[in-house]
Amino acid sequence: MTSSAVIVNPSKVVDLDERRREICDLLGAAGWPEPLWLTTTPEDPGCGMAVQAVEAGVDVVFVCGGDGTVMAVASVLAGTDVALALVPSGTGNLLATNLGITRDVRAAVEVAIHGDRRRIDVGIVDGADTSTGHPGTFTVMAGMGFDAEMLDATPDTAKRRFGWLAYVAAGARRLSRKRVLMRIRLDGGRWIRRRARSVLVANVGRLQGGIPLRPDDGWLDVAILTPRDLTDWILLGWGVVMRRGGTRQLETFRARKVEVHTGQDQARELDGDVVAPARVLVARIAPAALTLCVPRTPTPPESPAAPEAARVTPPRGA
Repeated sequence: MTSSAVIVNPSKVVDLDERRREICDLLGAAGWPEPLWLTTTPEDPGCGMAVQAVEAGVDVVFVCGGDGTVMAVASVLAGTDVALALVPSGTGNLLATNLGITRDVRAAVEVAIHGDRRRIDVGIVDGADTSTGHPGTFTVMAGMGFDAEMLDATPDTAKRRFGWLAYVAAGARRLSRKRVLMRIRLDGGRWIRRRARSVLVANVGRLQGGIPLRPDDGWLDVAILTPRDLTDWILLGWGVVMRRGGTRQLETFRARKVEVHTGQDQARELDGDVVAPARVLVARIAPAALTLCVPRTPTPPESPAAPEAARVTPPRGA
């Protein structure tokens, strides 16, 4: 019998009682006992609740919340055998989107009940501002520069009302800002110096050209964005939309540890949540650290058996 806990962010769910009834009914119909129900607080985005769930000995932890709640819970479950199940409820839901898990509650719970379990890598950021509740762990992406500025400038009210268009509007107002001298080092090698607008460190998603990133390959994928002006931003955006190969506005690398240094404080983000600005971003990979509930991979149909060769009787006298 599979035991579970549900960690819910009340600011991301419209009707908590209805959500609880729906999840409990679905689990009960599958023969699962009633889950441990835990609610996040403004002071604790989910870390303490995840610790409670692990100490209670549950097998699966459902997360009803946005990217910040997922990140907090994942930071605790990483390194354990407790599986993380996503019930997307926020505005971004980066990990759920990349895994094909929809906002439909029934479908999301079905993934945990009947789907697969997959061990994925997680990223660890040294020196994240844990005093604000950010655990310094990411499952999808960490960033320094433009992407974090855009996220920080987008009000929650605009996110709820306009969705991804709110990020576009906030980003458009920052396209003309000057590039910053950044030094990037991969796996302790030589320093790479670039005047850049952003450095992204990705675990899940897609590379330039539409190439999907494997969340279980033991590598971080690094993108350095160096557009100089609006024309460069347009060319970069066009390349991303058309899934073309590398452009001069974007360089990509792979590493297990990434160090980014700048001469002045820069905005930073982990999985869509803004953390304290700093002059340094140091990220490393923790391979196969997190067990995740994912949609079941369809089993390819078996090829029809080849007909047995007809037996030929040789003619008499042969």
